[in-house]
Amino acid sequence: MVANPAEPGSEQIAAELAAVLGRVARRLRQASPGLELTHSQRSALALLEREGPTTTAALARIELVRPQSMRLTVGALEQRGFVARAPDPTDGRQSVMSVTDLGRRTLAAVRADKQGWLARAIGEELDGAERRTLVEAAALLERLAQR
Repeated sequence: MVANPAEPGSEQIAAELAAVLGRVARRLRQASPGLELTHSQRSALALLEREGPTTTAALARIELVRPQSMRLTVGALEQRGFVARAPDPTDGRQSVMSVTDLGRRTLAAVRADKQGWLARAIGEELDGAERRTLVEAAALLERLAQR
């Protein structure tokens, strides 16, 4: 089957989409600069909020990082009061980490900053038809993310 020359190929779409999504992700990270959380810290904090208390080793497996790296990440979060350590109820040799109220408020502020920037950008830049297209594109991206 020959590709339609007027229709972009999967590789071209993938390259353009990866570049654009990277720029959007960077812009979203810049939307909450005052909180000074690294990407790894935000990710671990959000994971703990979503999944509940867990060990540092389990966080490392989920995030696909070395346990030593996750210990550093969680240690920085603990030092700032965003997570708390407690003995593991099933294995006293381990500790479980959980999000504190301060950590939840911090995540909420980060999300509000990001969503606020994005909502303003959409409101200022896109007309109704473009917004509908963006809703459709979001659904397609979600479908790809589920693969």
